[in-house]
Amino acid sequence: MTAPKKLYVKTYGCQMNVYDSERMTEALAGQGYVATDSADDADMILLNTCHIREKAAEKVYSELGRYKDLKAEKPDLRIGVAGCVAQAEGEEIMRRQPMVDLVVGPQSYHRLPELEARARSGSKALDTDFPEDDKFAALKGRGPKARRGPTAFLTVQEGCDKFCAFCVVPYTRGAEVSRPVAQVLDEAQELVARGVREITLLGQNVNAYHGAGPGGEWTLAQLIRELATIDGLARIRFTTSHPNDMDDDLIAAHGDCDKLMPYLHLPVQAGSDRILKRMNRKHTAESYLRLIERLRAARPDLHLSGDFIVGFPEETEADFQATLDLVEAVGYGSAFSFKYSTRPGTPAAERAQVPEDVKTERLQRLQALLTRQQRALQDAMVGREVDVLFEKPGRMPGQMVGKSDYLHAVHVTDTAIAPGDLRRVRITESGPNSLGGTLA
Repeated sequence: MTAPKKLYVKTYGCQMNVYDSERMTEALAGQGYVATDSADDADMILLNTCHIREKAAEKVYSELGRYKDLKAEKPDLRIGVAGCVAQAEGEEIMRRQPMVDLVVGPQSYHRLPELEARARSGSKALDTDFPEDDKFAALKGRGPKARRGPTAFLTVQEGCDKFCAFCVVPYTRGAEVSRPVAQVLDEAQELVARGVREITLLGQNVNAYHGAGPGGEWTLAQLIRELATIDGLARIRFTTSHPNDMDDDLIAAHGDCDKLMPYLHLPVQAGSDRILKRMNRKHTAESYLRLIERLRAARPDLHLSGDFIVGFPEETEADFQATLDLVEAVGYGSAFSFKYSTRPGTPAAERAQVPEDVKTERLQRLQALLTRQQRALQDAMVGREVDVLFEKPGRMPGQMVGKSDYLHAVHVTDTAIAPGDLRRVRITESGPNSLGGTLA
């Protein structure tokens, strides 16, 4: 019997890349590959890249440089680059790093088996097209029916039509497309059959979902309500959302769908209308705040998360203060904040830049405020009872760690708990990044 080949996948960036890496691993299973956690043991190394963060491409080239000696020691080792940097850089990757055998964009990874075969035969393999065929339809089911962890990501929408001035996603992921309802439901049922109890629906603009279903196109709210009928699926989440795609029915679902968790990631990016317009966000600070009011009217205990860009070109101190004012008004349970960094080819890259030291100082002030809000909301959880889906053992003997309804990390020391258990927990302590409790 032929020994299986070993595949090492390193994933950068967002949850969608985590999902994509799982699907790429499954696609290559048909070529005789099994996953390994060590690049040293691998017969193939695949970097699944992200283009959102600063100097993303240079970080990929640096990582590839680390495998130069390994490639020299193992001439049969194949090295591939996938994801958004692969889409953006294409042939440049192979030119700068000739040891790379395979480059594939995020819309073409269903073609990995044939690309791997070409690379294995000694040819270079490059595919950064936006193919007309549906990659999800081309991919097989979710692999062997082995048990898996209690939580899973499920991509339902890809691409973006918003063209924010700072963002490369429309160029690397393409236009907005949504998977058919039946396809999503089938994959969700497969995941639940393998032990998954919580599914997070993913999309660049997931609430722009408009998948083909019975009777016509379905909205995300319709999809969520249908997923909620699956026996064994206890929780549903979704990310990332755009304020302009939060329709009335989706707002209502936060109040009337018990399986939809009271946590929402809703990026605003800035609190200044002048900067929002320059970002091409097509919403205002006031419209965002009114949307939050409607969401909290539907679900009063909703915890909000957001994204913020500090130091966007031409941002003044008054613009930045407007962002701080918006954060104060909302009260975030968590947030992601970054200094603006240029992305070649985007409109904002050509504008007057804010000095780096100013961006750094503003980011520190914003993060201090967000940290205070996050800690205050965590501290307010002490004494409350929440449902916790336990996922894995903690660091201490007998300790189990899971996530609350509000996505807080919660640890409990009790030998009666197993991964996949959904238990009621009374919160007894609040730490810097997690909560502690006891079974209620």
